[in-house]
Amino acid sequence: MMAGLTACNSGGDKSNGTGGGSASGGSNDAAGAKSPLDAALASLKTASQQTGDKKSAQIDGTQKMGPTTRTMKGAMDWSNGTNMTLDITTTGGPLATGKPMKALYTPQAMYVNMGMPMGGKSWIKYDYAALAKQGPAGALMKDALQNNDPVKSVNLLIASGKVQEAGKEDVRGVQATHYTGKVAVAEMAKMQSKSLSEADLKALEEQLKGVGATTETIDLWIGPDNTLVKKREQMDGQQPQDSTVFYSNYGTKVTVTPPPASETMAAPGT
Repeated sequence: MMAGLTACNSGGDKSNGTGGGSASGGSNDAAGAKSPLDAALASLKTASQQTGDKKSAQIDGTQKMGPTTRTMKGAMDWSNGTNMTLDITTTGGPLATGKPMKALYTPQAMYVNMGMPMGGKSWIKYDYAALAKQGPAGALMKDALQNNDPVKSVNLLIASGKVQEAGKEDVRGVQATHYTGKVAVAEMAKMQSKSLSEADLKALEEQLKGVGATTETIDLWIGPDNTLVKKREQMDGQQPQDSTVFYSNYGTKVTVTPPPASETMAAPGT
């Protein structure tokens, strides 16, 4: 859940993309020119603000974890919390159906239509408040689902102060600047979640170590209008995760209508 579409927002301030620039260690040379690190951070701060100001976008991408691949397509609005609609197709692994599955995200809950009635209900509801009561991992997932927008990965790299430009590349016909950096998973969890105590963070760190998750590599592609057009997040561990998402048609209208309560059932364990 830490990678891809359900990853959470960083602790950086979206208004200006700050959160780690002062800790970057970069400096200007004698002629006043910015160091490569400072130049990269400055560009990402601009991208954070420009992307955040768009408030909505169409999205599509893939998320790979072990033998399972999820292909996702839809639209997201982050003007007032996260509202998102996705069609998700899962291939490989025990839960693969090969058929599109509808998922709806609101600021309070996520709803998944499994494509078949269960107990007379068509939708499973993942209530964020209930997730937060399931320990540190649940609380982190709750923060992830509630604060999922394109700016989160940009702000993570800014907050880490560890990023470099990797050249220009074509992304679906757009000439984009590629930035890359690595963030320690434990430090990333600390930056991402505002609701976890120090004890919770320590417990989560031990849990992550137990599955070998130590580092997340973040690659971002910023278009000529200073908006994010592509991101890739890769996390190591016993079951590596690899997620790629494309963003387009910023400013698109997004409407999410939760299913009626009579058609939903609570997710197991919540």
